[in-house]
Amino acid sequence: MTVIDETRRESRAFEADVAKLLNLIVHSVYSDKEVFVRELISNAADACERLRYEAIASPDLLGDDPALRITLLIDADNKCLTVEDNGIGMSREDMVQGLGTIAHSGTKAFLDRIEAAQSGEGATLIGQFGVGFYSAFMVADRVDVFSRRAGSEDAWQWSSDGKGTFSVSPAALDGAPRRGTRVVLHLMEDAKPYTERFRLERIVRTQSGHVPVPIAFVEKPGAEPSELADGAALWAKPKSDISTADYTDFYRSLAGQLDEPDVTIHFRAEGRHEYTALAFIPGSRPFDLFDVDRKGRIKLYVKRVLITDEAEILPRYLRFVRGLVDSADLPLNISREMIQESPILTAIRKGVTSRVLGDLEKLAEKEAETYAKIWDNFGAVLKEGIYGDFERRDALLALCRFKTTSSAGAWRSLKDYLASLKENQTAIYYLAGDDIARLEASPHLEGFRARGVEVLLLADPIDSFWVTSAPSFEGKPFKSVTQGAADLALIPRLDAKDEPAPETDKAVTDFLAFIKETLGEAVSDVRASDRLTDSAVCLVAPEHGPDRQLEKLLAGTGRIKSTAKPILEINPRHDIVVALASLGDDDLAFKRDAAHLLFDEARVLDGDRPTDARMFCDRLARILTRSLGKNTA
Repeated sequence: MTVIDETRRESRAFEADVAKLLNLIVHSVYSDKEVFVRELISNAADACERLRYEAIASPDLLGDDPALRITLLIDADNKCLTVEDNGIGMSREDMVQGLGTIAHSGTKAFLDRIEAAQSGEGATLIGQFGVGFYSAFMVADRVDVFSRRAGSEDAWQWSSDGKGTFSVSPAALDGAPRRGTRVVLHLMEDAKPYTERFRLERIVRTQSGHVPVPIAFVEKPGAEPSELADGAALWAKPKSDISTADYTDFYRSLAGQLDEPDVTIHFRAEGRHEYTALAFIPGSRPFDLFDVDRKGRIKLYVKRVLITDEAEILPRYLRFVRGLVDSADLPLNISREMIQESPILTAIRKGVTSRVLGDLEKLAEKEAETYAKIWDNFGAVLKEGIYGDFERRDALLALCRFKTTSSAGAWRSLKDYLASLKENQTAIYYLAGDDIARLEASPHLEGFRARGVEVLLLADPIDSFWVTSAPSFEGKPFKSVTQGAADLALIPRLDAKDEPAPETDKAVTDFLAFIKETLGEAVSDVRASDRLTDSAVCLVAPEHGPDRQLEKLLAGTGRIKSTAKPILEINPRHDIVVALASLGDDDLAFKRDAAHLLFDEARVLDGDRPTDARMFCDRLARILTRSLGKNTA
């Protein structure tokens, strides 16, 4: 019996947020406790695959035990369930970092989302947070982890009751695995059924039957192990031998999510390069979809040996796709640093990306409802490719779906848009902003609605950028309705007669010149508008340069130091404008106040504040006082 040096035992506290997260996991988030089995088996499989990779360069790490495996052991008398692997194992530092810190890159954000979802979405959350190991505390009042890293003589024990602290200490050498990790769950009384053979077998076969490592089962201490899963790689099997349930199970194990994939793409490429690809488009958004690192989540295997978890197989605008590629052509001893420079991998990237986009295109044509769901989840990310992937820009534009002024809330494609072009319409019009409801109420749309001209409503931040890099679609340029002249004069109104539009009254023309003189340097021009029908005013950007929304985004991020002076457009037929234009020179002070108020009204309609809040209030007070005085008289 090995004597343990208790002076080397160290107790540590979880971070405050982590202790709170553990409590939420145990009591609030999981609705299906069985998921803990899958999570622990997935961790064990990852450890085996990491060892398989490291053994390429250091075969001695395998020693005299080259057959990798996962073993489940039941001890019903002591209410214990053990999940053991002979994978890479953990050092003391690995235990402290890996088991003592939960989601350390964003614990607070995870907590906020978990708490917000407790009212009914908990069943779909856990797989999105990367906290699978801690699901063990749903069924165990104590968890002991014994581990010995491959190639090391030292063994370590991590222990915790999941209530705020954990300890790390040297493990008895005869009580730790020769290599790998043993997770011992001391089950709660109501979790004792997880020591029943039939129940565990069902869970493993249902949720983890396709992990690429054999799984064995030991019914009681001292019993012989029996095989539960052979570790055969699912992606290497013929598609005809794989059921939808098999794919779903594998996706959940691979992606660490509990939803079902909306699309499964499984193919084998032969010819100049041979590889197998298995990709899934999730049924819900992964939590890290908008991670600033924007890394892909495609695993790269070489002859079934895991090389890396984060191969840049797909472009970053397809980072929501989960899956793997197994190549027969890449050398097994390729370093992770050399992967990205490999010409073979470049060809694989091109092939897999084309296949994913091609399958999305087919889905959009044949199963519009399913594709609409995918677009709801991932459209904002796909549109990043329009901005960054020139080669596939046209294909991505064809995949795009938009809310428009004519769609009644449904998605419309650009081909749908082009099919509804009006007479003399030469551009694809769009309005960019940060909220669909605000866009729909914009005065810039009035002239377009009056002519039945459809306008794309773009509410994602990326929209303001891709429209600048995509000059046209099928020969029609994109044009912002908040920039330059509206060019609507040649498009007939829906209620128009054949007679030409009336000339702007000279008094109104003079009033517009007066407004421009009054506002001075605040605007670059004041002109009559053909885009306004109901509102009195609106602001537009000059013909060249960024439109109003892009300019705001660039200014907000400091990309530009100053913004262009806007153009104030006036509705020459609006009752207020006509009335103000009819006032004589004895009302100059009143007309100056009105000019500034019209400009501030346009700013408010554009989502901005008045230029000077104090002066705005003073002018408004003078206008109201005059109005009340007339009414009293």
